[in-house]
Amino acid sequence: MELPRLTGALRSFSNVTRQDEYIEDSSEMMTKRSKMKERFYKTGLAWKNITHFVQNVTKNEQQVVNEDLKSVLKAARQLVGIEHEQETVESAAVFLFKTFHDKDHVGHEETKAVKQMFGPFPSSAATTACNAVYRIASHFSEEELQTLICANESASQNSQVHFGKNINFSFDSFALEHSEELSLNCKSNNQKDFSLDYNKYLNNHQGDLKNGSVDSPDLKSSNEVDGSFLRQEVDCYIIGTLQESPDRPTTDDLCGTLFEMLASTKSDDELQNELFELLGPEGLELIEKLLQHRCTIVEKALSHTTDLKLGYLQDTSKKGLGGNAQPIYGCQVTVHSEQEKQLLKQYRREEKRLARREKKDEGEFSGDGLLHFDPKDLRVQREHALQNARIAPILTRQYDYERIHYPHVYDSHSEAVQSSAFIAGAKMFLPEGTERENNKVYEQVVIPATQPMPIGIQEKQIDIKTLDEIGQLVFKGMKRLNRIQSIVFETAYNTNENMLICAPTGAGKTNIAMLTVLHEIRQHIQQGVIRKDEFKIVYVAPMKALAAEMTNYFSKRLEPLGILVKELTGDMQLTKGEILRTQMLVTTPEKWDVVTRKSVGDVALSQIVRLFILDEVHLLHEDRGPVLESLVARTLRQVESTQSMIRIVGLSATLPNFLDVATFLHVNPFIGLFFFDGRFRPVPLSQTFIGIKASNKMQQLHDMEEVCYEKVLMQLKEGHQVMVFVHARNSTVRTAMALQEMAKNQGEIMYFVPNQSADYGSAEKQIQKSRNKQLRELFPDGFGIHHAGMLRQDRNLVANCFSRGHIKVLVCTATLAWGVNLPAHAVIIKGTQIYDAKRGSFVDLGILDVMQIFGRAGRPQFDKYGEGTIITAHEKLSHYLTLLTQQNPIESQFLDRLADNLNAEIALGTVTNVEEAVKWLSYTYLYVRTRANPLAYGINHKAYQMDPGLEKYRRELVIEAGQKLDKARMVRFEERTGYFSITDLGRTASHYYIQYNTIETFNELFHAHKTEADIFALVSKAEEFEQIKIREEEMEELDQLLCNYCELPVAGGVENTYGKVNILLQTYISHGELDSFSLISDTAYVAQNAARIVRALFEVALRRRWPAMTYRLLNLCKIIDRRLWGWCNPLRQFSVLPGHVLAKLEEKKLTIDKMKDMRKDEIGHMLHHVNIGLKVKQCVHEIPSIVMEASIQPITRTVLRVRLTINPDFKWHDQTHGSVGEPWWIWVEDPVNDHIYHSEYFLLQKKQVLSKESQLLVFTIPIFEPLPSQYYIRAVSDRWLGAEAVCIINFQHLILPERHPPHTELLDLQPLPINALGNREYEALYKFTHFNPIQTQIFHTLYHTDCNVLLGAPTGSGKTVAAELAIFRVFNRYPTSKAVYIAPLKALVRERIEDWKIRITEKLGKNVVELTGDVTPDMRSIAQADLIVTTPEKWDGISRSWQNRSYVQKVSILIIDEIHLLGDERGPVLEVIVSRTNFISSHTESPVRIVGLSTALANAKDLADWLGIRQNGLFNFRPSVRPVPLEVHIHGFPGQHYCPRMASMNKPTFQAIRSHSPSKPVLIFVSSRRQTRLTALDLIAFLAAEDDPKQWLHMDEREVVHTAAMMPRWRRKWMFEVVNGLPI
Repeated sequence: MELPRLTGALRSFSNVTRQDEYIEDSSEMMTKRSKMKERFYKTGLAWKNITHFVQNVTKNEQQVVNEDLKSVLKAARQLVGIEHEQETVESAAVFLFKTFHDKDHVGHEETKAVKQMFGPFPSSAATTACNAVYRIASHFSEEELQTLICANESASQNSQVHFGKNINFSFDSFALEHSEELSLNCKSNNQKDFSLDYNKYLNNHQGDLKNGSVDSPDLKSSNEVDGSFLRQEVDCYIIGTLQESPDRPTTDDLCGTLFEMLASTKSDDELQNELFELLGPEGLELIEKLLQHRCTIVEKALSHTTDLKLGYLQDTSKKGLGGNAQPIYGCQVTVHSEQEKQLLKQYRREEKRLARREKKDEGEFSGDGLLHFDPKDLRVQREHALQNARIAPILTRQYDYERIHYPHVYDSHSEAVQSSAFIAGAKMFLPEGTERENNKVYEQVVIPATQPMPIGIQEKQIDIKTLDEIGQLVFKGMKRLNRIQSIVFETAYNTNENMLICAPTGAGKTNIAMLTVLHEIRQHIQQGVIRKDEFKIVYVAPMKALAAEMTNYFSKRLEPLGILVKELTGDMQLTKGEILRTQMLVTTPEKWDVVTRKSVGDVALSQIVRLFILDEVHLLHEDRGPVLESLVARTLRQVESTQSMIRIVGLSATLPNFLDVATFLHVNPFIGLFFFDGRFRPVPLSQTFIGIKASNKMQQLHDMEEVCYEKVLMQLKEGHQVMVFVHARNSTVRTAMALQEMAKNQGEIMYFVPNQSADYGSAEKQIQKSRNKQLRELFPDGFGIHHAGMLRQDRNLVANCFSRGHIKVLVCTATLAWGVNLPAHAVIIKGTQIYDAKRGSFVDLGILDVMQIFGRAGRPQFDKYGEGTIITAHEKLSHYLTLLTQQNPIESQFLDRLADNLNAEIALGTVTNVEEAVKWLSYTYLYVRTRANPLAYGINHKAYQMDPGLEKYRRELVIEAGQKLDKARMVRFEERTGYFSITDLGRTASHYYIQYNTIETFNELFHAHKTEADIFALVSKAEEFEQIKIREEEMEELDQLLCNYCELPVAGGVENTYGKVNILLQTYISHGELDSFSLISDTAYVAQNAARIVRALFEVALRRRWPAMTYRLLNLCKIIDRRLWGWCNPLRQFSVLPGHVLAKLEEKKLTIDKMKDMRKDEIGHMLHHVNIGLKVKQCVHEIPSIVMEASIQPITRTVLRVRLTINPDFKWHDQTHGSVGEPWWIWVEDPVNDHIYHSEYFLLQKKQVLSKESQLLVFTIPIFEPLPSQYYIRAVSDRWLGAEAVCIINFQHLILPERHPPHTELLDLQPLPINALGNREYEALYKFTHFNPIQTQIFHTLYHTDCNVLLGAPTGSGKTVAAELAIFRVFNRYPTSKAVYIAPLKALVRERIEDWKIRITEKLGKNVVELTGDVTPDMRSIAQADLIVTTPEKWDGISRSWQNRSYVQKVSILIIDEIHLLGDERGPVLEVIVSRTNFISSHTESPVRIVGLSTALANAKDLADWLGIRQNGLFNFRPSVRPVPLEVHIHGFPGQHYCPRMASMNKPTFQAIRSHSPSKPVLIFVSSRRQTRLTALDLIAFLAAEDDPKQWLHMDEREVVHTAAMMPRWRRKWMFEVVNGLPI
């Protein structure tokens, strides 16, 4: 057999050569655990045994027996509580079966047994169980029942022997033989006997043991043991095993430690474990001898006058004085598979052998390298490498580094973690002074409260009175900051540094956050006034309950400064206006992620954030970690790209790899990193961990109750109050009553009864007034309950009574730990199994909850220390020990959500290609951890060495995620170029938080003709519900729900997950009643997610233009939100109307329209309830209703303009409608083709409803020939069922414009040379030699005829030259007349004047006059002018008095540039000018030539007819006819709000410049002055992130400075920013 080798993982972190890789099956441990579980189920009577046993009855009786079994299970669930998992319920059912199998009624003994097991119980449940069990038992004989119970009991007793219990180290039994040394990679003679199985060894040596032939010269009898025995054995052990180890202990040290352990009161079993931890596998022989002769060694040593006794006494005295002479060896829990054990054993054996060999061969080998190939030399070098690798920790980097000490890190465990006794921090000693107790019922580990950290010389607490005025206002009522706050003060209050504060719960981290908030506020004070519109502060809390608590705290503290603090969570929505008015937002990670994804309202919201506080950063390793990573990465990228200052402050519990988290948050570890261990708690915390050993779930529950009672009683006897935390609302009552019952039964109730203080009587009176029966019953005995299901008044009363000492024991749920600051000396967590609907199963209580609950232990004013106790199952003990002693580094969970987060960034526009996505990943915690621990993320050591920046790995992740998203049609990923572009589907998924797997399901199953039932089935198949499980015990209840509450057919039935989700969703809508605790949680989870998914589907259908499906989905959204089926009366949406009235309305089939026309007394008579008529009538008029009128105007034969007038037709009531407005969806649908041509979201404002003001919507839609009969305009309320309106657009009398002649074709003519002008002076004006094709084609008409001309040609085709040709015609033929050129803008007039002043005035000697609002020349200048350049308005004003102005009558040509503006606001002015010109021409009988210049027109013929232009004067070229070809790219952007829409265009603009014109000039046109600056600054920000930020600057910097000096000062700043390409 070939022996195991080192694994690749171990080898890659050492300098050992790689040999055959040792491959271990990763699932081995899981297989072992499942086998162990199966073995447990085979032992003892299990519910499966009973169900299998009763199958023996006849088929006729089978159904009856099954019903009885269900009754027993139901009774068991009633007894243990619905919050427990099925295994516990089955265990309780087994107990009931065993109790009642031979009874026909519930007697006194049975009642006592049930009460002892379950505590106070409903007698009906016990009776039901007894009757059902009796009926089942009646089908079998007594012998059969006894056989069933006894057989399993005996099996149970035989199997439940603890491993190692019967192993005795006895001289008389046998001795372990020394293993022969096995040569490596060779077959030895005795290798066939090699086995790690002790039983096999025992069998092989059975004969020898019987004959007594095994002797060992090494073992002495008890008589031969003397005082020197221990020292001799230790000497042998050190020389034989540890001779070459550099850190081996001295003989005296090891003797002292061993003697102390042997002299302790611990049992041999416990001592055996500790000795093995100390001495390792090599010391097995020594351990055997020590345990055999334990008593003798101790007696002889104490009687023997040696230094050992003296040393022991000295050590003991030192410990009493607080010295630390000996190392403390704590207990560890290490789990090894069989392969690992074999590997470690062989590894150590090899080390011993090479240690001996190296000693012998020392000096023979040097490290100069091999001159020739010698296998022996290679082998020795490899062994030498193995020996070196043993000295250092195996799983560390190859290089040694000196540990850096950071100024603000107070970590008492850091040195221990780095010592070579640990392997990568995986083995952690428990803190000094830890006590362990191990008995039959439970194992207990008590970690004592740590001593406070001594106060440093320079350390001093900050008095509030020393702060500035703002600090004193906010911290009013406090005298001084606590110790941690004082240490952090300077960095938090006076710098902008990013910070990470790791401190225990309850250490005052909230006030540290307040210090950073005050620093931010102080930066925005100008002349004593806080500039509230300049900053936003965002505080991200992990839970809604905590967000509410933080909002209250910050609101009260910041109120004196006038700072507004608001909560923004799923429960508390804020309008855009409220968000903008608020200075500090307290939100949850998911909510802020959605807000920053959408850029709701003005994009300035995220850009104005100046302080970003993340509470509970250690959540990075949980399911919500990816959200936190995404938020921080987005914020950090914003900081770098915009060069703005956003301070990030992370608050966290103590965590082991705080340096990684600091790196992730971009915290300078020498300034902003603060780590405080448990020594800094205001009240030191003693932690007790109790693991209940019972494997039977029911017994485990019972033992938990008893242990809980024992711990509560212990605290009460010492005069303390206790809080017991449980994990379900009904468990609070059950636990409190169980504790009360135990106290009464054991006669110890006097410890629970509160002291009769002065105000006790008034408190008792208040409690007795409460409607909560259990609270009234429990209070007199000193018990209280508290959970979220109680009335707020009762909750406050209980909290008040507990704080005053009237309640000794408060049983509560975790909401008390989060929402209310109510400390107690001791807190106890009873049980750690909670149901998590998100995972669809029972899970362990999260570390965050545990730390929060433990944070409630200890009252700062009264206690020297607090006590936290957690009672859990034995197998979970090590889990909570490692978590609460910070032994597991927190890892990133970002890979699980990489595709979804990448999609969000692409939708936001921050990532547009693979390079940017790779860069984005470098801001995540995933990147930090992959570099620190690459193996955990599947990166082998070789790959990491070749690519230390992990760029290739990140690129692979991005490409893989991009391919997934492309496959789901969420983005378009062009792998060749690496560019991403978002689709409507991806944008919808990002906004509604939909996973990409769900989108894939939609793509496959979603189409336009689904029914409501199909939609429910589709939603139920979403990935979000994947973890919801089908449980056998829920089947019956689901069947009942299906029959009673499901209005639509359910695909899949109760047997499938999607069927269960569908049933729960319909039950939720129907207000169905649920019994099972897991179903209640699942229903809440399903309802919460289904509403979001259906909204997303609605948006998808709207984008796909499916009218029927859009309408159906919008109704389903409202059905889920309102919990009301669509066929119910819409008045059910009003809670003020009684149920019986609504039922009568539905019975009479009274619609909203009918009731609007009825009087209130008529409604009252119909309902047989006269007084209710008024209320019904009011509700009818409050249902939102609108009246629509549409007018249509065809623009072309294919485009129709619609003007829609909307009039509100309902009464506004703030309580019903809120204070903002009612949202509506409006779309135009074609019923024949089943298509939506236009859709928009419309908000009907409150003021518009109150003033009955009409609203006008104008939009265009396409029309097709032949004309359809009609289109529908449908308006549907976004929130109200039954609120909709339809307006019909009829096309019967619609007259479409005439078909226009085609565009003028550009003829293939020979370009005309400029000498065709026939005038040298004219020719000299042009730098070109030939006219372009358009000018060539129109030359003759313009230059040689007087006919009117309309020229429609694209911009840049030389229309100005065409105008000059017409002007030259006037100069040639009519030298005494004048030409008028009308340009639409003053700027264009100026441009023409500057050009023609030189070319026409100076070179041709003609007078050119500017006539605008800015420049008005005198009459003589105008009279002498040959060419007048003016604007439409100015010429209109002058030409009005044409009879008195001779120069107007002398005009022979009127050139109108941009004549297509006739259709714009200034069109009437142009119309008047043309009409007046024609009128003047007819009166003076001197023709005036009109030349119109325009872009390409659709209806050029109509315009030409109006201008009096014949066919030979009409030139309307196509838009594509350009001298320089034009490539057009059109990119549409969604978004209702202007600012975020414009901002989302900036990144694509930047990319377009880089793609299409990286080195040539670019013009960017925007729609407002303000936007010019915003776009320029964004482009600069994108440049700043480039390698060469000044790549667009093509002028000398000195020239820049010179130009800037000539500018006004206020513009100089912007000029420097824009020109330099970097913000200053």
